[in-house]
Formats: sequence, structure tokens, C-alpha cells
Amino acid sequence: MSRALAAGVVLAFALVATATGASAQGLVSIQKLSAPLANELVGDSVAICAQKGYAVTAVVVDLDGVRQAVLRGNGAPIHTLDNAFYKAYSAASLTLARREDSTKAVADRMAKAPATTVPATPLPNVTYAVGGVAIVAGGHTIGGIGVSGAPGGQFDEECARAAMAKIQDRMK
Repeated sequence: MSRALAAGVVLAFALVATATGASAQGLVSIQKLSAPLANELVGDSVAICAQKGYAVTAVVVDLDGVRQAVLRGNGAPIHTLDNAFYKAYSAASLTLARREDSTKAVADRMAKAPATTVPATPLPNVTYAVGGVAIVAGGHTIGGIGVSGAPGGQFDEECARAAMAKIQDRMK
């Protein structure tokens, strides 16, 4: 083996050891919205829907499914609290694998899938209802927003997307 090749092998092992050592320390860095930005997002979602005559609740979750911000608009029914959370949770968790951007995209894909004989296993907090949108920063999903209470999930999603557009430039 030549000295250059041997030096290359040693360098490669050193780089792998360094990379492995860094991850072996047990620290993970994740991105999520700041509290003020999460609160602004739910506030804008509720306000945009209210301007259209819809009483809604909006919920933002991080990738762990933890609620970062919740706002129940004036007159929003009590069940919208849970439903908005389910939509946000589903948007944050179900969209990761296929880089889909909403619960609608997940439901549309599933509707096109061939029928199966395997029984569906319900997952806690998961819904395929329209109105959940993935929060994406730098090409990576960092959370989800769910809106519930408009007279159709497409209207919930429109409010969430309009609010997301208002903060998009600050998610860097």
C-alpha cells in the first residue's frame, strides 16, 4: 500500500471517529418557532378566519408534538381545541417521511392507495382531516399548525397558509 493511500485511510478513519465522537456526546440540536413567532402565527390564523366570519382555534406544535401556542377565537366551539391540535400534530408527524406539506396531501395520497386487507390501527392524536399544515424552515419540517372551526377543512387550511405567509421571511 502506498504512503498516500495509507495516509488517506488514516484521515478517513480520523474523520469518522470525529463525527462519531460528536454524536456520541448525546446532544441534539433542533429548530422550532420562538414563542413570540408561534403566538403570532396562531393569532394571525384566528384573525384571518374571523375576517371571513369563521370562529376557529389555531394550535402550533413542535416536532415532539408539544403545543407551543394555542388560541381559541371568540365563539369557536370547544371541540375545535382538540381538533386543531390533532391537525397540527398530524401535519408535524405524518408529513415528514414523504415531505408532504399538509394533512390534505396525506389524505389525498392515502385515498389513491390500493385497498388493503390490513386493518387500520388508530394512532393517538392523528387525524387526516384537512386543516393541518407543516411548518417548514430551510427545507425541513420543524412543526405543524392546525386550524379548526371553519365550515370546511379547506377554509381552515387557507387561514393557516395565509398566516404562514406573513411570517415566512422570519423563519430563518
